[in-house]
Amino acid sequence: MAQNARITAVLGPTNTGKTHYAIERMLGYRSGVIGLPLRLLAREVYDKIVAARGPSVVALVTGEERIVPPRAQYWVCTVEAMPEGMGADFVAIDEIQLCADPERGHVFTDRLMRARGLKETIFMGSDTMRGPIAQLVPGVEFMRRERMSKLTYTGPKKISRMKPRSAIVGFSVEDVYAIAELIRRQRGGAAVVMGALSPRTRNAQVELYQNGDVDFLVATDAIGMGLNLDIDHVAFSSIIKFDGRRMRYLQSNELAQIAGRAGRGMADGSFGVTGEAPNLPEETVDAIEEHRFEPVRKLQWRSAALRFATIDSLIRSLEEVPQHQLLHRAREADDLMALKSLQSVAEIRARASDAASVRLLWDVCRIPDFRGISHNEHASLLEQIFRFLHENGRVPNDWMARQIQRIDRVEGDIDTLSKRLAFIRTWTYVAQRAGWVDDETHWRDETRAVEDRLSDALHQRLTQRFVDRRTSVLLRRLKQKEALLAEVNDQGEVTVEGEFVGRLEGFRFRQDKDATGQEAKTLRQASLQALAPHFHLRADRFYNAPDTEIDFTEQGGLMWGDQAVGRLVKGDDALKPSVVAFVDDEAGADVAQKVQRRLQHFIDRKIAALFEPLLALARDEALSGLARGFAFQLVENFGIIPRGQVADQVKELDQDARGALRKHGVRFGQFTIFLPLVLKPAPTRLRLVLWSLSRGLDDFPEAPPPGMVTVPALAGMPDGFFAMSGYRAAGERAIRIDMLERLADLLRAQDSRAGFEANADILSITGMTLEQFADLMQGLGYSAERGEREKAKPVVEAPAAEGEAAETTEAPAEAAEAPAEPEAPEIEVFFTFTWGGNRRQGGKPRGERSERPRGKPADRGERSEKQGDRPRGPKKGGKPRGDKPRQQGAKTFEARPPRKEKAIDPDNPFAAALMGLKGKS
Repeated sequence: MAQNARITAVLGPTNTGKTHYAIERMLGYRSGVIGLPLRLLAREVYDKIVAARGPSVVALVTGEERIVPPRAQYWVCTVEAMPEGMGADFVAIDEIQLCADPERGHVFTDRLMRARGLKETIFMGSDTMRGPIAQLVPGVEFMRRERMSKLTYTGPKKISRMKPRSAIVGFSVEDVYAIAELIRRQRGGAAVVMGALSPRTRNAQVELYQNGDVDFLVATDAIGMGLNLDIDHVAFSSIIKFDGRRMRYLQSNELAQIAGRAGRGMADGSFGVTGEAPNLPEETVDAIEEHRFEPVRKLQWRSAALRFATIDSLIRSLEEVPQHQLLHRAREADDLMALKSLQSVAEIRARASDAASVRLLWDVCRIPDFRGISHNEHASLLEQIFRFLHENGRVPNDWMARQIQRIDRVEGDIDTLSKRLAFIRTWTYVAQRAGWVDDETHWRDETRAVEDRLSDALHQRLTQRFVDRRTSVLLRRLKQKEALLAEVNDQGEVTVEGEFVGRLEGFRFRQDKDATGQEAKTLRQASLQALAPHFHLRADRFYNAPDTEIDFTEQGGLMWGDQAVGRLVKGDDALKPSVVAFVDDEAGADVAQKVQRRLQHFIDRKIAALFEPLLALARDEALSGLARGFAFQLVENFGIIPRGQVADQVKELDQDARGALRKHGVRFGQFTIFLPLVLKPAPTRLRLVLWSLSRGLDDFPEAPPPGMVTVPALAGMPDGFFAMSGYRAAGERAIRIDMLERLADLLRAQDSRAGFEANADILSITGMTLEQFADLMQGLGYSAERGEREKAKPVVEAPAAEGEAAETTEAPAEAAEAPAEPEAPEIEVFFTFTWGGNRRQGGKPRGERSERPRGKPADRGERSEKQGDRPRGPKKGGKPRGDKPRQQGAKTFEARPPRKEKAIDPDNPFAAALMGLKGKS
């Protein structure tokens, strides 16, 4: 910059002609650059300069547009897209007070400190920036410009009484739609202007207002940034907005920026509030009318001296702390968040190994998140684009074409078209970057054509919905003087004209009012019109909700908190159920698809997490032959198979096959083949739901309470229920299958032929009383003989005798002389258990002995998991090796004839061992 270059700060309120002054100054030089805060405003200024000098010398550069003729002299840009190092004679920055904006302020601060024209530089904005500019820009001159018209506060006013040529301002899409709908019913129609609209749609909507087709404009605060419209009155429907982090009240200078759109040129304007917005405080009104505001004290700043040696050094340079007391380090922007996300990807770190690659990665991270779906999805898209650019230097044409083709559809409602417009802005941005695509001209034209088609379709939908001069359907049908107004509060309660009519449950409207006939139909229509924006906003929140907020019920329902949003249905595979979303038709196909897609993601991840051992078994390519077939049976049965059902297949498995299955945690129990990890409460609850779906049950049985060793064996349960719940029915109760296998290990040490009693270790496993345990054993195929005997008394020691003497001393003399009566003996009940081979009652399975994990070689067979490396041999109290049973002594402690020797039951796994021994003797 030349030493005699002039730097001027043109400060003042709205409607002072600052932007017009800067354009005139720029056209007085050979070349110039002007930076504007909005793409819409840049387009408006571009059109003005083209009208004055022709299109051959004027360039337009924004994130999504790039019109650069070969002989361009004047560059109209958004502030973020301003080219650096051009050496233009003139540079201007509009709305310089945005240096204090938390989102974009660091960009404006950078331009304030570094952007200079060779001959003249102008900063335009609010007078609140005088102090910071004076401190940061040496040699600056200040020019104060006064408002050309008067701005007056008129207080609150209903929308139905709003005067024509008014703009009603809302701070969310939901508010804008609701207000525009109300004006359509009451006043004939309204144009809609939002910052998210494309310039083509915005211009078409403004044209409706400017040419008098409608008398009202409904807009967001986007109209506050220099858009010039013929507005007489500005009404705030709210003074609270969401700033990207939290809900907050607007400050006086922010309200003034928007209210200042009222009045143009020498025509006076007014501002006020409407709807639920409170009356503005007197001090706020005075500040706006007199244009006196608190000066800006801190500017957002981020270092422009970036170091691209490594990703870490780039991040450190972006997070540097400013040295000037006036500057405040900007909060983490989207581009820095994306860079940190990609830094954690190992492949990206490997690719970004030099300065050029790091610089490319940073350029990719600066692609704005136009879609606004989620941070992770945006980072994933950036990761894919970086891979393409790093590998090939270009984004592939076929991939680019597929992305655009999916968006190039003009059917759908307003929200659908708005989303597609947001999506196409991403590819328009990519097409504008030099060297990112093969044929830049082709892709720029292609994305522009798609944006134009979507813009025209969106303008048509907005006009159809919000511009209707006929009286509303509700007004005609209910014969009221005013149209019905439907509202939805934060709890989902829907009211029409203040009367409660229903509730929004998930994505379905539940009408609650006792209305009938045409009244009920009309009320429902009014309610659903108010719900249309809520469906989309709620669907967006639901899609980004964590899995912890979603759950399934034991009847296959899908819940979002306490609201039902869908249900599971049978799929092609038992472990891959499908999802049906509960969404009203009025919500639209996009909402239904988004809800259904989120629910499918949830249940797929839930199954993958809870049944990971089972899915790993199915994926193991090392399994072959009989082992692979047995693995598929386990998967089909959700990891639990009663041994009796597969006894023959188990016999055919050799030790190598069993070992391969055991590596996946498969346990070959005496009664059940199962994976212990799937017996936990969470997999059990889900397993019963999936099993019920696969069986086509109308009423799904519920899982037993977690932590219970035995539960009542309820009658009438579907076949296979107890196995799927992780239990085995035996008598009046069902025992958990893993505890049953522990019980079987202890029973092996008992003489089940001669009879045995349950000891404390055996009873402690089940936690049952002796009578309950007897019933359980009978259900497992044992016979239980009840007996009674005299309970053994403890030996009386000397202290006890002294106590007796003391008692005798205290007793009367007559009692001492009477003979002592003998004490009645205490009787205890016991049971003797013998194996009865009762197959029908759920006894021991047919086939070979219970399976045990492989260990070191032993004398014969496999060992029990509880026995470790102890070789198997004759057990204590077990069956003898000879033809006749060895005498074991009395087991029942009662007189009875000697037992007749029973024939060996071939189905008894313990008898099978005995038969094997006999065959060798």
